Amino acid sequence: MSARRLIVAAATCIVVASAPLSAQTGNQSQGQRQGYWWYEVPKPKAEEKAEPDELTKPVIPPMAELATWTPPKIRKLIEAQRDYAATVLTVDAVADFWRLQDFARRKARAFAGVTQIAMLQHPELNSKSANPMVGDARSEMSAEKDAIRRSYLRAQANEFALVMFSRSSCGYCRVQWPIIERFQEEMGWQVTLLDLDKRPDLSARFGVEITPTTMLIRRGSQQRMIIATGVEAYPNLAQMAYQAVRLLRGDIRPEQFMTGPGEDAGFFDALGNGPVSATDPRALGGDLVDASIGGKP
Repeated sequence: MSARRLIVAAATCIVVASAPLSAQTGNQSQGQRQGYWWYEVPKPKAEEKAEPDELTKPVIPPMAELATWTPPKIRKLIEAQRDYAATVLTVDAVADFWRLQDFARRKARAFAGVTQIAMLQHPELNSKSANPMVGDARSEMSAEKDAIRRSYLRAQANEFALVMFSRSSCGYCRVQWPIIERFQEEMGWQVTLLDLDKRPDLSARFGVEITPTTMLIRRGSQQRMIIATGVEAYPNLAQMAYQAVRLLRGDIRPEQFMTGPGEDAGFFDALGNGPVSATDPRALGGDLVDASIGGKP
């Protein structure tokens, strides 16, 4: 035997000897590759079952210290004491829980008291300045808002119109149409009734499936907006038309869509005291007044 053959035979013996027994027997029949250059991915260890929480009595600090805690920290203590008291069911444990509850109640009462003082000193933060609670004043406010809304909508009668989509089998449509006709009489707008059963192409064109659907359109343009789906009361319909016209004309931003007549720059105007979103151009121009947010220290 030549020297070369002896070297090859010796190398073969070394490789066979280094391979695990499992790679030479049963695993070979299963097609698994094992040995010095092959390995199996370690199997994940079984999760150890968490032992049940030990019963520990919460430590309740003196009230003087508790008064310096933040509300989230106080809430956690109250929850811990509640669970402890519900477990041991002793008079002392339950009493401690209600002592904590009493502290939280008095804390909330104190906050409410300081809030009333803050509302008196800063009336711009108080809704009563724009929404009186007295009955006669509320009636006067409603009449004033109705007059502003009616005047605005009548001035836009030549620029906007209402379209109501209906079906011959729609009973609700017969209820909504007289409300649309009342809007026409009071605001002087043109209104149109379109039957989707007779004109099925309109459903895809305007994206309308539900009837009745009331849509506000701007004449001579592609601008349109749905202002009611289903039966809507007349005051709500007039308010939605008012808001939609102002939005389409650019008189308000989307954030101000719920701003009612006479509420511009007031308590109920979302942008009355500065921008509230990162997309508002004013937010990038440094128009916010820090003092109006943080107040005095």
